[in-house]
Amino acid sequence: MMNLLPSPLILAALVKIGLLVGGLMTAAAYLVLLERWIAAWVQDRRGPNRVGIPLTKIRLFGLGQPLADGLKIILKEDFTPSHVDRVLYNTAPLVILAASLAIFASIPFGSVLPPLGIPGLPDPVPFLVAPGLDVGVLWVFALSSIAVYGVLLGGWASNNKYGFIGGLRSSAQLVAYEIPLGLGLLGVVLAAGSLRLDMIINAQAETGIWYVFAQPLGFIVFMVASFAEAARLPFDLPEAEQELVGGYHTEYSGIKLLLFLVAEFLHMITAAFLIVIMFLGGWHLWGVTGSSQDIGWIQALLRFAILSAKILGVIVFFMLVRWSWPRFRFDQLMSLAWKVMLPLGLVNLVTVAAVEEYRPQLENLLGPGIATAVAIAIPWLACLVGWVGSGILTPSESDNSPVRTHGNHGNHGNHGPFDVERELGPHAPPANELAGSR
Repeated sequence: MMNLLPSPLILAALVKIGLLVGGLMTAAAYLVLLERWIAAWVQDRRGPNRVGIPLTKIRLFGLGQPLADGLKIILKEDFTPSHVDRVLYNTAPLVILAASLAIFASIPFGSVLPPLGIPGLPDPVPFLVAPGLDVGVLWVFALSSIAVYGVLLGGWASNNKYGFIGGLRSSAQLVAYEIPLGLGLLGVVLAAGSLRLDMIINAQAETGIWYVFAQPLGFIVFMVASFAEAARLPFDLPEAEQELVGGYHTEYSGIKLLLFLVAEFLHMITAAFLIVIMFLGGWHLWGVTGSSQDIGWIQALLRFAILSAKILGVIVFFMLVRWSWPRFRFDQLMSLAWKVMLPLGLVNLVTVAAVEEYRPQLENLLGPGIATAVAIAIPWLACLVGWVGSGILTPSESDNSPVRTHGNHGNHGNHGPFDVERELGPHAPPANELAGSR
């Protein structure tokens, strides 16, 4: 009978999965409330602050708002339009949510727990659903790529022009920005010598140098690409409401729409985790957490709290950018990816590879301290040169300045009224007067 019971290792994995899914769903709900408060603060208005405990007058600063919103969207009619491909239409939100949740199997939520002394469990117990996953970074990239299929399936199966265009935009955007995203991470992988996310944190804790200071160009490239991969403003072109109503999920409502929205929010949380783990030291904080894996309960909980605080700070930054910056045009989005982010990512990768290749010779020649300073100074110099060069070499047609165009009215070279207005500048008479004068 005892042989039929799961092993302690399986039970521990199931407990971790339950805590992970429940924690992520709760965090997504209340982070939406936080974003609505931030949006209200940026726009100088009141945010959600009235909904509290049901059937009472206790408001609790609006903390009951996520529960009310969740119940409202779940109880909405689950309407399926007659013109959709039902199989793909129902599969799309499940695919994108499953991929978004599975990513967190390789993401550490802290350091380790102290030894528990339970037979069958490793000591110390890692804060990780799938410990020992040697290809953690590749796991994250693979599943984030699968999530693209959910968006494409939703847009295609809806048999709707807005949804179809949203799916096309999404595929072009995500494929374009996955390349600089990977280039930004490769420099960290080279420096840490591992694809495991927990080992990358340990490498930063042992040296005391976070990769945001050692690889500033890689950090900038990765952060910008993360905004685009999460489809957050100013890169939310797949669902731009002014142009596409709702984009790839225009035809979705009820619980299916909720699955799309939760998965989209989880993408932002994943990006925040990766930024903190790869570049901001993870759970490490100088003079507070140390770097040893032999720790007690207080230090374990302190590391978890520091990691959570860093992630919350990055998420708040995501939210502030969303409510502060205007949306890019699609040609600007793609121009930024292929003409700016991709070259800068390559510059960062080549620079880091050269520094890591010749670091032993530098240490033998200059000593460890000076060699470390040189290894940090070279990427900063590459960052400065790269951004100045990209600003000089980037074509001007990708910015928001007026573009002088030529009309196409036969062979006489006549211009239209709007072309004349652009040529005359901001003090030109209205276009209707120009047209009347002709």
